[in-house]
Amino acid sequence: MCCCYSGPSLSSDKESGAGEESRSAETEAAMDCTRRVCSLFLALPILTLILLSQCSGSKSETRRHPIPKENLLVFTVATKETDGFKRFMRSANFFNYTVKVLGLGEDWTGGDVSKTSGGGQKVRLIKEALKPYATAKKLVILFVDSYDVIFASGPEELLKKFHQANHKVVFAAEVFVWPNRHLEVKYPHVRDGKRFLNSGGFIGFAPNVYQLVEPWDLQDKDDDQLFYTKTYLEPEKRTSLNITLDHRCRMFQNLNGALDEVVLKFEDGQVRARNVAYDSLPVIIHGNGPTKVQLNYMGNYIPKVWTFETGCTECEKDTISLAAKKDTEFPTVLVGIFIEQPTPFVEEFFERLVNLNFPKEQLRIFIHNTQTHHEQHVRQFIEQHRAKYHSVRVVGPEDETVNADARNMGLDLCRQDVTCDHYFSVDIEVVLQNRDILKLLIEQNRSILAPLTSRHKKLWSNFWGALSADGYYARSEDYVDIVQGQRIGLWNVPYISSVYLIQGTLLRSVLTEKDLYHFSRLDADMAFCHNIRDQGIFMYVSNRHEFGRIVSVANYQTGHLHNDLWQISENPQDWQEKYIHQNYSSIMEKKILLQPCPDVYWFPIFTERACDDLVEEMEHFGQWSTGGNQDTRIQGGYESVPTIDIHMNQIGFEKEWQKFLREYVAPLTEKIYPGYFTKAHSFLNFVVRYKPEEQPSLEPHHDASTFTINIALNRAGIDYEGGGCRFIRYNCSIKASRKGWTLMHPGRLTHYHEGLPTTSGTRYIAVSFVDP
Repeated sequence: MCCCYSGPSLSSDKESGAGEESRSAETEAAMDCTRRVCSLFLALPILTLILLSQCSGSKSETRRHPIPKENLLVFTVATKETDGFKRFMRSANFFNYTVKVLGLGEDWTGGDVSKTSGGGQKVRLIKEALKPYATAKKLVILFVDSYDVIFASGPEELLKKFHQANHKVVFAAEVFVWPNRHLEVKYPHVRDGKRFLNSGGFIGFAPNVYQLVEPWDLQDKDDDQLFYTKTYLEPEKRTSLNITLDHRCRMFQNLNGALDEVVLKFEDGQVRARNVAYDSLPVIIHGNGPTKVQLNYMGNYIPKVWTFETGCTECEKDTISLAAKKDTEFPTVLVGIFIEQPTPFVEEFFERLVNLNFPKEQLRIFIHNTQTHHEQHVRQFIEQHRAKYHSVRVVGPEDETVNADARNMGLDLCRQDVTCDHYFSVDIEVVLQNRDILKLLIEQNRSILAPLTSRHKKLWSNFWGALSADGYYARSEDYVDIVQGQRIGLWNVPYISSVYLIQGTLLRSVLTEKDLYHFSRLDADMAFCHNIRDQGIFMYVSNRHEFGRIVSVANYQTGHLHNDLWQISENPQDWQEKYIHQNYSSIMEKKILLQPCPDVYWFPIFTERACDDLVEEMEHFGQWSTGGNQDTRIQGGYESVPTIDIHMNQIGFEKEWQKFLREYVAPLTEKIYPGYFTKAHSFLNFVVRYKPEEQPSLEPHHDASTFTINIALNRAGIDYEGGGCRFIRYNCSIKASRKGWTLMHPGRLTHYHEGLPTTSGTRYIAVSFVDP
């Protein structure tokens, strides 16, 4: 039962020779202590623990007295206040770390550590800063990089884990040997965990840390990690300084080589990074090497930046307000508009631009257009609105300026104008649906900020949440939730496109490089984002508001007069807004549905623009039928009740019209005629033209359909006189057809009808025989 005896063995005592007597005395003392403990073990457990503590010596003394957090001082090196540094300081302040920043304002002379070895300047600065603390035995020094580091927990947890490590100095560990892989053979083997030293983070008692860095006498461009590694690999120095590595990532988590091990853990309103390989919760997260993008992703959540309980906790920090400003006090914005490919709904883009809720005198317009097809749209915008803006500049197709060069030109225009507060880059396919978009982006006050825009009911958007190994698109874990609005906030992302706001001061300070839109063989957007990331600048996307969407340009054809008519499938939302009557969705709720004759219903369906575009498209095609009975366009070649018309399939609009019937006619049919469920298929869809001198009317007839729709495409009493439809059985006529409204009536048996004479002008109607 009692097994606490820990003195010398009897055999060793017998073999001890001259020292036998003294060793026997020690043995007897130890055995006596053991007997006293064992005799009281069952009856007096508390006293037993006390005696055990006395027997075990002084090791447990330190275990009972954890290191106070006031004894921790954090050193970091940062020559510039980059976005990464500001993030580091926010996380440090969140947990109340005491941080001493070294080198701020100095030139960086430590080499380009992102591409080669270097960083010796950090050791020099630490060595100088540690001199006053060289003998402070109770002081614990933590050194971490700052640009690519965030704290995930507070000093209490860090000091507890340092204390449990039972060493004087603990370095972060990783899976790669850097910068000299040949040193691998000199590393001590470890049974479990990371084997190799990483200099981006270490913690230790001040005297030991000072002794560690004091021998440094190299150049600033020499490698700091190589210096620390050589010290660690010398057994004598490793022992004298009492150095170890954080093999199981309890304090330091280096992401390079460990991305598959680290996941975000959401629990009780907190967010931590959990290493699933070692079941540890690291205190310090380091995005070393090529893992900056992954650290940015984690920094969207850690420490408590976004949680399921609180949402975004940083979104309202550092913001500004334009609410109280007069128009003349608003910031000046250069709007760069880029038309790089044939795009639908360009007229609507310019209409939305004009309608932005922002003082136009504070806006400067720069347009780059490579498409002759869209010159008419640009010209129309300039003719109607140029005088409203501070300035308008156009670079057209004749200039032959390529995309990347034009985008650089837009940046330069803002750089060269000291009054340019912001540069707003927007591609023509962006739907600026939120009239306050500019104000909202400016008030968020971030260096580079994109409003989330995506294709209607699609996951395709203007940002990437992650990058693949070769620098292209990869889906982050939270991408779908962000696009669908399940997580709302500001998101540090590696790629943005289509629409974003850049602060003018950034262009004139950090981004003074003239060519941001070229890099290797990347396209302009990818090159821009690569160059921005290379500068250590964060790009954010916001989904805090509904900003707009992006139209699809993939299958846009320009061979028609009004090409947007063909976009019902590619861009259904934009098509609906342009061509479907604004009251269509509330026909039943607002009781707009009229019944002028028995079982004949009358309701709005098309906008005036839809009517005009369809009529103009037919007249542009121009191949109207003769109005005779012989008609090779229909099956059998004979039409018993002919009209002068053009079929939808003649202009290549049949598929789109069938889609219109399914999406907008069928749902109302099922409400109007309860119990009848339609597939909304029609084999005959056409536009009819009535003229007094051509074909003024139509003889009585039944339609070859289950039901028919008849849409008025122009205005009675203005575009034509007379006309209308008479249902003979009920002696009921509708003469004043409203433009964009449709009649819906049964086709066979009951609703025998005729077209009333058009007495002047030209009347157009669109007709479909549905469910023949």
